[in-house]
Amino acid sequence: MSNAALSIQNYIRTAASRGRETERIGPFLATFSPHTTNPYLNYAVPDAGAEPTAADAAALAAAFERRGRQPRLEFLPGPAPAVEKALAANGYVVDLRVPLMDCPPGAVVDHPVPAGIELATPETDDEIVEMIRVRNGAFGNTEEVTVAEADRYREGRAAGVRTLLARDLATGAVAGAGLHDAIVDGITELAGFGVAERYRRRGIAVVLTAHLTRMAHEAGAATVFLTPGGDEAERVYARAGYRRQDEVVFMSRPA
Repeated sequence: MSNAALSIQNYIRTAASRGRETERIGPFLATFSPHTTNPYLNYAVPDAGAEPTAADAAALAAAFERRGRQPRLEFLPGPAPAVEKALAANGYVVDLRVPLMDCPPGAVVDHPVPAGIELATPETDDEIVEMIRVRNGAFGNTEEVTVAEADRYREGRAAGVRTLLARDLATGAVAGAGLHDAIVDGITELAGFGVAERYRRRGIAVVLTAHLTRMAHEAGAATVFLTPGGDEAERVYARAGYRRQDEVVFMSRPA
């Protein structure tokens, strides 16, 4: 287990706790969004060296099910090598193994902003709601987005989350967006990337990635990481200077 992997695992646990309900269950910290059942906003993170028992696995599932959420985890296997096997023996399955990529200071590769697009920080309620809607839609999430989301966005911003959107200069429409989370102990994660379908394949995602990474470095982050959702996303992030360093495992317990 590398010190870098342990630091990122600790960061994931800290970031997941922000703005969510939490519950300590055996060697796990479970986090629950009070606002959505989106599985990517409701998950548990194991402690370093965790060796969960069958009772721990059952209690973890019960905690999620009480809240109407799917039992789910996100973790780096290195700091907790016994977790995957123990959970698999108790009804959990591996949904994904995704690369963990990082981009150290000085490695960012800049790209020109596409013609007809500008980058900006969302400010108004309408911009924030549209931005969230575009990001959600990119992942097939059709939950209604309300003005209350703008208030939560501003709470995150006050805590250090930085968001960047790409705007169509001709129409003012949000073409895409992404964010870097609050920096903790020199570490942050890039996440929440989404580009509206009609604006894809124009280089917007790689520009957002590069600009957000620079923003994070300039704000003091020594480690900036992300987890691509597929091969195409990995290629985009590689163009911005990211390289594979580890992996993150997503596990869940089917109903």
